[in-house]
Amino acid sequence: MYDRVEKSAATVRSRCGALPETAIVLGSGLGDFAGTLVDAVTMPYGDLPYWPASRVVGHEGQLVIGNVGGTRVAALSGRAHFYEGHDLGTVVFATRVMGRIGVRRLILTNAAGGINTGFAQGALMIIDDHINMLGSNPLIGMNDDRFGTRFPDMSEVYSARLRRIADDAARARGVPVSHGIYIAVHGPSYETPAEIRFFRTIGADAVGMSTVPEAIAARHMGIEVLGISCITNMAAGVLPQPLLHEEVMETARRVRGSFIALLEAIVERL
Repeated sequence: MYDRVEKSAATVRSRCGALPETAIVLGSGLGDFAGTLVDAVTMPYGDLPYWPASRVVGHEGQLVIGNVGGTRVAALSGRAHFYEGHDLGTVVFATRVMGRIGVRRLILTNAAGGINTGFAQGALMIIDDHINMLGSNPLIGMNDDRFGTRFPDMSEVYSARLRRIADDAARARGVPVSHGIYIAVHGPSYETPAEIRFFRTIGADAVGMSTVPEAIAARHMGIEVLGISCITNMAAGVLPQPLLHEEVMETARRVRGSFIALLEAIVERL
């Protein structure tokens, strides 16, 4: 895996010009941010060695490296998911590559279902911590010390410093944000109402099918992590209606202005 990551990282380095220290993974329907980068270099995932394809609607499948203000940023428009049949090592491949090109801060975004009944569709939630219900971990197997230590500390997966910066950015741009706990599930089926009641009981505020493996791999490599969930739908049983991916995409489109403004303000403060 290390050799494959290095080959892909070398390709990115050769094409992107100045290297970014911040990378942002854009969740379902949230990829419009990549189009706001200035002096950008775009690399389709298919052009990068060993990079997994992104086949989910709402994930464009390209790496865009450009500027936000005076800051060089890598925007990953789309990600690989566990439910697509990838092993978790493949799911976190892009995170590994970002670490190897020198990224020190990773902002992970996602579309999530609202478990906390105080949330409304379109809310933005800063992730304070997570619960891993995937049934696996991207660090299982032989540890490669070139990536990180065998037993990485997870007592502060989501940087308190970056969360403070996100709060400052939200206030400055007038973007309302909440805080909460994100729970990751395997998918691809949406959760049952009984599962959502269980997740609420154990402290989860939002549920999704991504983010946690990438956060674990990033911390394994010593990368500082910030997580932001867009509550694109209320979880099963919260409202008397079925869950639809089209609803997720529509809500993401509706909040893209606030979402982009928040990301820009965060990057400015980095």
